[in-house]
Amino acid sequence: MAVAHVSMPSTTGTNLEFADYSLYSNLSDNELMQLAIERSLSDAQSSGPGSENFNNPAALNMPTLPCQAPPSHRRPQQQLEPTACPANPPSETIKPKGVCSVSHFVTGSGKRMVAYRRYDGTMQVAPEPEEELEPIVKAILDGDVGTVRLLVKQPSCNLLTANKDGWIPLHEAAYCGQDQCIKILLRAQPGMVNHRTLKWKTPLMLAVTMEHLACVESLLENGADPDIANVERETPLYKACEKENPAMVAMLLNYGASVNKNCIQGWTALHESVCRNNVEICEMLVKAGAKVNMPNMYGITPIFVAAQSGKVDALRMLLKNGADLNSQAADGATALYEACKNGHEDVVEFLLSQNADANKPGKTGLMPIHIAAQRGNDGIVAMLIPATSKARVRRTGISPLHLAAERNRNDILELLIEAGFDVNATLSDDHSMMYEDRRSSALYSAVMNNNIDATTMLLEAGANPNLDTFNPLLVALRQGCIQTVTLLVQHGANVNAYIPTHPTTFPAAVMFCLKYLTLLKYLMDNGCDALSCFSCVYGSNPHPPIKTRRNVRYDVDETTENTCVQFCEVISTETYSRWAGPIIDVLLDYVGHVKLCARLIEHLDSYHEWQGIKEKSMPPRPLMQLCRLKIRKLLGINRLKKICKLPVPPSCYCVPARTYKKLSS
Repeated sequence: MAVAHVSMPSTTGTNLEFADYSLYSNLSDNELMQLAIERSLSDAQSSGPGSENFNNPAALNMPTLPCQAPPSHRRPQQQLEPTACPANPPSETIKPKGVCSVSHFVTGSGKRMVAYRRYDGTMQVAPEPEEELEPIVKAILDGDVGTVRLLVKQPSCNLLTANKDGWIPLHEAAYCGQDQCIKILLRAQPGMVNHRTLKWKTPLMLAVTMEHLACVESLLENGADPDIANVERETPLYKACEKENPAMVAMLLNYGASVNKNCIQGWTALHESVCRNNVEICEMLVKAGAKVNMPNMYGITPIFVAAQSGKVDALRMLLKNGADLNSQAADGATALYEACKNGHEDVVEFLLSQNADANKPGKTGLMPIHIAAQRGNDGIVAMLIPATSKARVRRTGISPLHLAAERNRNDILELLIEAGFDVNATLSDDHSMMYEDRRSSALYSAVMNNNIDATTMLLEAGANPNLDTFNPLLVALRQGCIQTVTLLVQHGANVNAYIPTHPTTFPAAVMFCLKYLTLLKYLMDNGCDALSCFSCVYGSNPHPPIKTRRNVRYDVDETTENTCVQFCEVISTETYSRWAGPIIDVLLDYVGHVKLCARLIEHLDSYHEWQGIKEKSMPPRPLMQLCRLKIRKLLGINRLKKICKLPVPPSCYCVPARTYKKLSS
C-alpha cells in the first residue's frame, strides 16, 4: 500500500504565516496531512502533463504549508502515516484521478457509501468498498459447514480475531443463525462462548435478537451466561420479551436467566412484556419469580405501564397476581391518573370497577378528574364524577372547571356544572401565581378565551363576575366583545371596577371603551360613574406635562392624589385626544353641574366644531336633567328598570319622561 509522506518545512516569521497558522491551528495532524494532499493534487492538476502522478510521494512535498505551526510550536519532523481502517481504505487507494475530496456516510438502510467530489464541482456516489473478510467468516456467512470444520483445524486460524466492531467468528455464526457452525467453533474453543463485542453483545444476545432459537439452544448448552447484558444493560431475556418470543423466553428461564434484572432505565422483562400486552409471557415471568410491583428508576411499576399504554389484558393479569392498584410513580401519578391522561376509557372503566382511588393527587396537586377535564375526554370525566370527592377537589386549590374553561372544553364544563361543581371556586394562591393576570375564577378563563357559550353556562349557573382582581368585564371591554359585555353586566358585573395595580381616579371600564362610544353609553346607562371623570386635582390651574407611567404598583398607604391617573391625562394621550370632544359629550349626558378642568377646555377649544360641547357643560344645566339624575340616584338603576319595565334609553343617563311624571304625581 502506498503511503503518503508529507514534508513540513519550517515557516518564516512573517505576519501572513502566523495568521495562517492561527486559522488552521485547530486541525489535527491527520487533517493537516489531508489538506496538504489536496493542495498538492490541486497544484498537480493545474501544472499540466507530467505532474499528475499523485501516488508518487515526492510529488506531495510542498514548499510551504500555511497550516504549519511556527518553529517554537512545531513538533519534530516525522513521517505521518494515516491509520488504515478496513471499512475506509486510505484515500490514495480509492481516490480516482481528478478527485479533490472523499467523504463517507451511511444510508438510512445502513449501507455504507462514499462520495467523490471533483474539481469541477460534480460529485459521484458509490458503495463503500467492503473490508476483506477472513476465510472462516466468509464460510460462516455462506453456511459452508464443511469449510468451517476444515479451517478450524488449521493452526493459522485464530478464532479470537475480531473485526473493527469487536466481532469474532462466533458472533457472526450466532447473528446469521448458523447453529452447526456454533457447535464446531465451541468444540474448538469453548472458552469464547461469552465473548463480547465493543457494544458488549455476547453471541447469545445476537442470537436472541435475531430470533435464532436453535442457536440460542446451542449456546446455552455450551455454557453461555443468560444474564450478561449489553451496553444498555439489556439482558437476553429482556430482548426475548421485546421480540415477543415465548419459546425463547421459556428456554432462557429454563437455563436460569434472572427474571428481575433491569436495564439502564430500570425496566425489567415484565415491564417490557406488559407494555406489549403479551399475557402469555407475563404469566411465564410471574411464575418464574418476577416482581409485579418492582419500579423502574422513575418509580413506574408494571401496572402503571399497562394503564399508560392501555393494555387491559395485562392489567387484569397483574391485578390477579397481587399488583398494587394505587401505587404511585415518582411524580405521584397513579395508574388511574395515567389512563385518564392518555384517554384510555376501557382502562379507566376497569380500574374504577376494581375500586381504584380517584382522589389521589400527584405532586402537581391534580387529580384524575383534573387531567381528564384538561385533555377533553368527556366519557372519562362522566365516569370519574361519581368516584370523585368534591371536598378533595377543593383541597387541591383548583377545580376541573378551571381547566375545562381554560381549554374550551364546553361539553365537559356542562357535565361538571350539572354534577354540582362550584362555579365560584377560586384558584389557590399557588395556582393563581402561575398566571400573569392572577386569575382566580373559571369565568375569567372563559371570557379571556372569548368563549361566549362557556361564559353563558357559567353565568346562568350562578358564577359571580366580580371575583377576580382584574374584572372579567374589563377583559371583555378590552376585546371589544359587546355580547360578552352585555352578558356580564346583565349578571351583575361591576361597571365601576378598578385595577389595583394601575390605580385611576375614574372607573377602569371607562378607559377600555373610550374608542367605542356605544359601549361607553351602555356602561353609563348601567350605572358607571361619569362624575369621577370630571374630578381633577389641578382644576383651572395649568397642568404639568403628562408623564408616562409604567409598571405602577398599587400601595394602599400612598395617597391617590400622587399616584392615581386622572381622566384628563388619559384623554390627552395621542391615542384618545382626537376623540376627546365626542367622549366628553357622552359623559356630560350623565352628570349634573360640573366644572371642566383646564386641560379638557383646551381640548374643546382645539376644534371649532366642539364649541357646542363646551357650552353644554356651562351652568345652569336643564332642570329636567337634574331631576332625572336625582331620581336615578334615589331609586338606583335596578329598581328604576323594574318601575319602567323597559330598558333605560341608550341616549341619556336619565328616567323616561312618562316615568318622571308618574313619579312626580
